[in-house]
Amino acid sequence: MSENKQNAANTRTSTEDSVRSPLVTDLGTTTIAENVVAKLTGIAAREVPGVYGLGNAARRAFDTLTDRIPGSQTNVSGGVSVEKGEKQTAIDLTIVVEYGTAIVEVAEAIRRNVIRAVENGTGLQVVEVNIDVTDVHLPEDDEEESAKDSPELS
Repeated sequence: MSENKQNAANTRTSTEDSVRSPLVTDLGTTTIAENVVAKLTGIAAREVPGVYGLGNAARRAFDTLTDRIPGSQTNVSGGVSVEKGEKQTAIDLTIVVEYGTAIVEVAEAIRRNVIRAVENGTGLQVVEVNIDVTDVHLPEDDEEESAKDSPELS
């Protein structure tokens, strides 16, 4: 390992060690799985006005297909990637925004909502929320989908 990477790893470890957390106490340690953080993140991000969906085009297409299967569960963590330690977490989101929304405002609202939801729900400190906006959903996209789904009248 290079000296710079070793120094960065040591800095991260010492920073995480100095963070107070309700998850690590004298009476024991609570561990939160990455999928828990991802689900909380996905739900919190979808609550923000202006967010059309999470994930890239392939992920959204897959989710659309699975939603049509009776009894299937909605995947709320699609488009979410989590890197988690004992006391801290970093989150990456891939989103599609609605046309006409201010992307910067939507991104800031997502960060606030995700940080609140994850920190309150898990006790983990969120150190960063990175947002990748991959597309803008246009109103015409809904009209095209409706035309494909409706049977033609003869």
